[in-house]
Amino acid sequence: MKSFNEVLLVDDDQANTFLCKSLLTSTKRAKKVIVAIDGQEAIDFIERGLRPDLILLDIRMPVMDGFQFLEEFRGLNLPTPIIMLTSSAREKDRRKALAYSNVHDYLEKPLRKAQLASIAEKFL
Repeated sequence: MKSFNEVLLVDDDQANTFLCKSLLTSTKRAKKVIVAIDGQEAIDFIERGLRPDLILLDIRMPVMDGFQFLEEFRGLNLPTPIIMLTSSAREKDRRKALAYSNVHDYLEKPLRKAQLASIAEKFL
């Protein structure tokens, strides 16, 4: 089974990061999961050389939210696919997120096994 070498999970919700990380590793879809608690920490990781195969991004976080992250990330010109993984069911947020070229899907938390299988099929 193919897996992502590194997945960057950007979320401040500890319960969600635990569940998501557990799902990624137990299904062997990720060799390594790096967690950033906000967009700024994620940008810092990337600026220090992290090149994840996939980014799972929440919207509502302290310091730098998901949309602010997307703006910063756009300036880095990296091809990394991003999946929004959020508790926001607002259609306005969905449309705004999917307008970014790197954002390939918009999923509501929690990440489920079937969704992960679909992501892996698309990008691996």
